[in-house]
Amino acid sequence: MEPDVAVERLRPEAAPEDRGSLPADLAGWAEQFLEEMSSPPGRAYIRDALLGDPLAGNAGQCSEYAAQQIHAILARAAQRGENVPDAETVLDRVVAPMMYRILFRRSGLTAEYARRLVTETLS
Repeated sequence: MEPDVAVERLRPEAAPEDRGSLPADLAGWAEQFLEEMSSPPGRAYIRDALLGDPLAGNAGQCSEYAAQQIHAILARAAQRGENVPDAETVLDRVVAPMMYRILFRRSGLTAEYARRLVTETLS
């Protein structure tokens, strides 16, 4: 698969679900993200998106898709009056560890792991 096609397949199709609170919204999104990205098709899309990408443009676009979803979750929580971390903190403490495990340590890729990362980030 062409890297650009793989990047498009990694684009979320819908806004993150509104579950009523920041912890619920972020945990639900993180669980779904982990499930999709750690699946065989998700891993293949990641591999294909990064393959032959010496300037990391595709990786940056994939990261931007996650950042857009996180920004939407955080903006919604802020509108509800909740205390929110910045998006970079969520990327560093939730998305980055999941991607590391998806790529290099496939053990422990569970919904509980995703929820734990969110809980620790929001603590």
